[in-house]
Amino acid sequence: MSEHFPGSGSNEEEQGRASSFPTRREIMRERRLREAEEARKEQRRIARQQRREAEASGHAAQTGAPESRQRPPERRRPRQDENRRRAAGGAGSRQAVRTETHDPLTTGTRSRRVEVERARVRKRRRNAKIRTGIIITAVIVIILACVYIAWNAISSSRQTEALPEDYPGPGHGVVEFVVNPGDSGDIIGKNLVSENVIKSEGAFLQAWNDNAAANSLQPGTYTLMQEMRAVDALAALLDPANRSSNAITVPPGFTKAQVVERLSNFGEFKSEEVQAAMDDAQALGLPAEAGGDAEGWLAPGTYEVHADDGPADVLNRMVTATITKLDELGVPEGQRQDLLTKASILEREVNIDQYYPKVARVIENRLTKPEAETVGFLNMDSTVLYGVGKVGGVPTAAELNDESNPYNTYKHKGLPPGPISSPSDLALESMMNPEPGDWLYFVTIDLDTGETKFAATLAEQEQNRQEFNQWCSDNPGKC
Repeated sequence: MSEHFPGSGSNEEEQGRASSFPTRREIMRERRLREAEEARKEQRRIARQQRREAEASGHAAQTGAPESRQRPPERRRPRQDENRRRAAGGAGSRQAVRTETHDPLTTGTRSRRVEVERARVRKRRRNAKIRTGIIITAVIVIILACVYIAWNAISSSRQTEALPEDYPGPGHGVVEFVVNPGDSGDIIGKNLVSENVIKSEGAFLQAWNDNAAANSLQPGTYTLMQEMRAVDALAALLDPANRSSNAITVPPGFTKAQVVERLSNFGEFKSEEVQAAMDDAQALGLPAEAGGDAEGWLAPGTYEVHADDGPADVLNRMVTATITKLDELGVPEGQRQDLLTKASILEREVNIDQYYPKVARVIENRLTKPEAETVGFLNMDSTVLYGVGKVGGVPTAAELNDESNPYNTYKHKGLPPGPISSPSDLALESMMNPEPGDWLYFVTIDLDTGETKFAATLAEQEQNRQEFNQWCSDNPGKC
């Protein structure tokens, strides 16, 4: 280590000023010399003291002074020695204090220069730390930016490599494209490729998955173009303006004769074609328990009639819908025809939703309680009317007494030979879960509002019937 603190300059004037201050080694050597000198002085003082004490003792012995009259120097000597040592020590301490106080290492111009230099060193270190932190942060940011850019480049390349083939669009020509009920995105994509509307199924599925409205695509016939972009083709399918309105609606309670008439009036089919399709159980997909008769198996609803559809295609979709509903309800195959028969009667007897479960209970009670007042007869006007080819109104007395009508449930116990209409889902579910009760009778007492009253005995039923008769009297021409 250098004996001098570094100065702020290297010229001769600065070196001259620095040489005027003693070095640390010189100061220490001076201190050791002073201490040695003080020690020698103390030794000489002690030697002089001892000589004086010896001389004083010899003088007392020669004069023969009594020992009690003399002050023994020994008693005074320790106190004097102590005072001398204290004085010497005090002088040394003051000298040391003066030496420490005037130490050039901690005072004066040199001390200020040292403090300035130390402040500069601290500032340089602090600035160095700041620069280091900035550099490290900049390096980290650069590394992260490089990683991000590289990752995006890799992802983009992968997406480019995985992008399915697609036409550039916008397309040309005209294509009548059919979306059938129940078609999934996969099926629609395959059909679009087969019609040369799009280039690849993958491009369409990618557009399908990216479009939240894709699942709302309605069955129907759409006007598209050839060689369209997949995303444009999907947008066209979702645009109602491109969809042809070729739908037929079968309301709940329709008979198969009414379905034939509606299809025949649709404009696309002839009456003979529709009737021939209705009689073809295999083409309709009727199950064995239907006995070859489509009555009751034509599910109500709205069906799209496509450009390439025949009557059997439309009727087959109705039968399929009924089978699907029965599967959902968990109805065994051996019980399906009876359930459809009961539900079809319920559908023709009730026109207000709240009464379906109660009338279902009346039907069950009449069939399962032969000991009751109805003795196993259903006594339903709707079945009598179906047997005579009517779909509404009130049967005449002759019609009610006609035993030749197999659907006359006033003359024949139990269920009629088969369903009499197409039951709704509500009718099916109500027959499977009828409302608890002991009712055997019901009558609508207000044909305008549909208000219906239920009774467990014939006497109660007669009272309710009087209310209906009164309503008919108050509303002539409505009964």
